[in-house]
Amino acid sequence: QLQLVESGGGLVQPGGSLRLSCESSGFTLDYYAIGWFRQAPGKEREEVSCISRRGGSINYADSVKGRFTMSRDSTKNTVHLQMNNLKPEDTGVYLCAAALICGTHSGSPYWGQGTQVTVSS
Repeated sequence: QLQLVESGGGLVQPGGSLRLSCESSGFTLDYYAIGWFRQAPGKEREEVSCISRRGGSINYADSVKGRFTMSRDSTKNTVHLQMNNLKPEDTGVYLCAAALICGTHSGSPYWGQGTQVTVSS
């Protein structure tokens, strides 16, 4: 069974950092474009970042550019999202998803369950 599992969320003060991980069992993440999304209460799901297959390109939402960095660790079949200088508006459930091309994750069946990130003093 193909599964994605997120980890690394938690409670952090404004200005702090967290590193999220998206791990897979059942398939090789390098073969897929991996997207990070966040769902805040009362808001629509937002794409935060996406890394193309084999990491050729990485896209970021304007709201996180310069603060978030996405990367692959192929040896561990894992994709990371390093989040620095966190703001209260970054609060939400962060989910990763796999698809063949960035921008097409809404139609993909491969989503994790999410990890909660709360930025608060």
